[in-house]
Amino acid sequence: MKKWFKVSLVALTALTLVVVAAGCGGGEKAKETAGEGEKQGAQTTKLVFGSDTAYAPFEFMGEDGKLKGFDVDLIDAIEEVAGVEIEIKGMNFDGIVPALETASIDGAISAMTITEERKQKVDFSVPYYASGQCVAVRADNETIKGFDDLEGKKIGVQIGTTGSIEANKVPNAEITDYNIIGDAFLDLKSGAVDAVVNDFPVTAYYIQQGNDDVKIVGDMKTSEHYGIAVPKQKPEVLEMINDALATLKENGKFDEIYKKWFGAAPPEYLPGEPQS
Repeated sequence: MKKWFKVSLVALTALTLVVVAAGCGGGEKAKETAGEGEKQGAQTTKLVFGSDTAYAPFEFMGEDGKLKGFDVDLIDAIEEVAGVEIEIKGMNFDGIVPALETASIDGAISAMTITEERKQKVDFSVPYYASGQCVAVRADNETIKGFDDLEGKKIGVQIGTTGSIEANKVPNAEITDYNIIGDAFLDLKSGAVDAVVNDFPVTAYYIQQGNDDVKIVGDMKTSEHYGIAVPKQKPEVLEMINDALATLKENGKFDEIYKKWFGAAPPEYLPGEPQS
């Protein structure tokens, strides 16, 4: 059964949740691994992670030309505690899972929702964020008030996303796929589409960046958890990521990064995650 949540822009931080420890002692293992590498002077392992780098506030290019965002800061922190080097490779979102299946990349962090279909193809870390799908319309639109009003409408979505899945369930809707979610919002403003279905925190962040001619309407549909994806052929990378996430939760660094991007501390526990 789908879960529905009443949301508003001011509720953004209350609706985002936190990664939890992957079991007692996992964080210590990550610390020890990093420490041993430093003591032995071993060469740092380099990994390549795929990401759609146009999905603020999780990953986006800053005005200085450098990659920024919540996911980017999280990967930087994982690098530090795990003693590895992780290069983020920009790619279209719909190409990430195929690249993971062939193990042409070592992992992916891209605000990716953990779904049963994706779990058949890749492995996921413990969840580190929770979200859901919302409807965005032009600020002057008074006819669309939520998902129930989308029948027969023109809807913009990012290709390969759970937003696309939900939009395609709408009867008689005309769906337009975009490689970059920003292009969908531009078409929304011009009137080329009537609504955009997309992850709530990304839509809310877009509006907060001065785009007040767009608004979120109705309830948030679905309850989704983001995870870091890893090829099934690389269980050692998955273990390293989970150990590092546990360490970051234990030492307070995860909370620090979360507060930087969302303005409040995350809740302590996400139902369904392992507890330490």
